[in-house]
Amino acid sequence: MTAFVRNAALYGSVLSVAALSSSLSLAAQNIAEKANSAANKQDNSKLEQVIVQGVMTANNQPVGTYSSPISNLEYDPRIDLQSRNMAEAQADVTIRGGIFESTGFRIGSATLIDPQTGHYFAEIPIAPEMLSKPDVLTGADNALYGVNSSVGSISYAWLPVRAGGSVSAAAGNNALNVQRVHSAMTTELESAEDWTLGLEAEYSRSESDGSIEHGDHDYDRASGRVQLLGDDSQTDLFFGYQSKFFGWPNMYTPFGVNETEDLETKLLMFNHQQSYGSTAKGQQNSFEVSAYYRRNSDHYIFSRERPTAFQAFHKTAVKALAVSGRHGLDEALALNYSAQFTADSIDSTTLEQNFTSRRYMKLSVLPEYQIALQDDQQLKLRLGAAFDKTNRDESQVSAIADIHWLINHSDASSETFYLSYAEASQVVGYTAIGGSETGGLFRSNHDLGRERTKNLELGMVLDRLSWSLDAALFYRWDNELTDWTFNFDRTSARSANPVDIETLGLELIATKRFDTADIVASYTHLNKSEDYGSADVDASFYALNYPDHRFTLAAIWRPMDGIELRIDNEWRQQQENALRNGDDDAFFTHLTASYFPEQLEGLEVKFAVDNLWDESFEEVPGTPGRGDQYSLGVTYRW
Repeated sequence: MTAFVRNAALYGSVLSVAALSSSLSLAAQNIAEKANSAANKQDNSKLEQVIVQGVMTANNQPVGTYSSPISNLEYDPRIDLQSRNMAEAQADVTIRGGIFESTGFRIGSATLIDPQTGHYFAEIPIAPEMLSKPDVLTGADNALYGVNSSVGSISYAWLPVRAGGSVSAAAGNNALNVQRVHSAMTTELESAEDWTLGLEAEYSRSESDGSIEHGDHDYDRASGRVQLLGDDSQTDLFFGYQSKFFGWPNMYTPFGVNETEDLETKLLMFNHQQSYGSTAKGQQNSFEVSAYYRRNSDHYIFSRERPTAFQAFHKTAVKALAVSGRHGLDEALALNYSAQFTADSIDSTTLEQNFTSRRYMKLSVLPEYQIALQDDQQLKLRLGAAFDKTNRDESQVSAIADIHWLINHSDASSETFYLSYAEASQVVGYTAIGGSETGGLFRSNHDLGRERTKNLELGMVLDRLSWSLDAALFYRWDNELTDWTFNFDRTSARSANPVDIETLGLELIATKRFDTADIVASYTHLNKSEDYGSADVDASFYALNYPDHRFTLAAIWRPMDGIELRIDNEWRQQQENALRNGDDDAFFTHLTASYFPEQLEGLEVKFAVDNLWDESFEEVPGTPGRGDQYSLGVTYRW
């Protein structure tokens, strides 16, 4: 009852803000051109062109809860998302065969981290309308911009505020019910010409009994920001809050118990983007400064039937300041740079008290040299390095280098061929290094050191007016990677062990645009060889949990006015794992059918289903897969 009263009060206050924003936005008729240009891409009532947007999935909203920045990434061909319950519950996001802790989440110029465990990296209480579509950084780009993320980073930019809003509600099987309100206003400042003030707020909540037994959830999120937008700058001040309770059998252990998590995340963030000057070729110089304070609280219960058997409380705090940018020195030479300073701490009931805080620093410098060739061809070379240091680990210098050959044609088509070599490093979370080495559910390893990664990649991008093809062949060396493993003769649910892994990968992504449809198809192949040294390992939860072969197919089709169909498909053949129950292959489908009645502009009626075939595949070995979820919803946009 207390939670219901709290949610109702918060929901009412946000509704008041939304109503105020709506009335004020009617008076703000003259919206800044920059804001309109970027925000028009977010209009979901129109056919979203996958190729133009760079979006790799057809659906941008989940079926079982409200939207978050990571919604539907499980169907993105560049990302392998391994979920417990659902992506928005607990999502391990991996890139190119890495593990969850080797993937970073970058907002603006700053990478968000959780010092306890990478399982909580994706706890981002930001409304998706405020952020760009995700950009996946790998190789040299990740080595330049990523922080404590050795394989890849998912990067989001702050969008200009767009006046308008929406109210939505949905219901479905498993006692699902979802409500959401979002509103934003912009107004030009009379005292400052060419400046626009923007306000944006949202509140979202959902609950259900879960797609399988003991898979219930109860979520709510409130977020808002103030923005000052100029001709050459954008400043955002943001605060977000999210509370999540969810359960799942064998969530983290393979012992046949019904586990639960109760998470609370608060994020305060400042971001400033600035353009200045230009080079002889008209390229703008720019920089971005980001600062944040993040608190995350976790209450984990091993068995909901016997809550006193084992439970853990963790509270983490992270402060960070980051800057990145590009400065042109002349028409051929430019400097790319990035830096982040981070300090964190943890208060835990299960970790030993000798490792509860850490300070990080990363500085990357990547000079860039461009050579103009004949026939609209260009050669771009980048060669630089990154420096990583903490107050608890040895420092590391990593080399970064790539070369791009760009060929432009008069019909706006192009080809790009590239070769890159990049090194990166990171340190492990406190659960892996700061707990007990002798017993308990999760056995730590105090000898874990800095992880090092080397990535060699050859690729090409073919861009045409109606189609594109991206291809990449890469080989990655992971040294001293921290993996969580299982031994059938021990009582611990999992143990942290270092492993050396070599990964060979192939990625192919093709897009095609028709008059009334967009299609994205992909194929990924991964092959690994591993060495755990003297560790006694029967199964790996993460490092060896990857697809040998994976296909995705996404399509958006508007057969007639007012009707829109979106479908995402994924088929995978997973590497064998001694902990996995059931098949090693799986086929998932997410289908949405939307109706936009002409008589009621702004109204959308939507039917959606995820896991259409009720696939029971265990995305994390030993953890039951999600069931099918249906929903029927209504959204009104203004």
